[in-house]
Amino acid sequence: MATRNSTFLAALLLGLLALTASAQAGPNQGSFPPTYVPSGAQLYKQYCETCHGANGKGFGPAAESLKRPPADLTTLAARHEGKFPYEYVSQVLLFGPGMPSHGTPDMPAWGPIFMFMDKRDETAVHKRIKNLSDYLASMQVGKKSGVVTPTAAHN
Repeated sequence: MATRNSTFLAALLLGLLALTASAQAGPNQGSFPPTYVPSGAQLYKQYCETCHGANGKGFGPAAESLKRPPADLTTLAARHEGKFPYEYVSQVLLFGPGMPSHGTPDMPAWGPIFMFMDKRDETAVHKRIKNLSDYLASMQVGKKSGVVTPTAAHN
């Protein structure tokens, strides 16, 4: 009888702990609509800020541990004749920065990761890339009324 009561109390305690933990875990991911795609700012904060920094200039907390310094994302337009290079940025986000001659690139290809997260929904993946690209375009130096002016020499 004592063993049965101990087992019951242990199960009850574990159940209460599980309920408490799930209540503290934050919003239920199932509460988002199936077509939900985070904003560009949210995506940047989650996937880019660690290396590129909150301001996009390449000085994130992980930057020093990389083989090559992260790019200054605020000068993308300046490095492309004053026009934000949507196609180039989309390709880098989807497939990575290219094949280095030695070793692996520090920047991951986000396309396959987003594909996995979005359960192979290409529309959602492209929406993530568009949201992130639009956010990066909004960070450009020299941006005035939607027009980006060159502020640095081409690299």
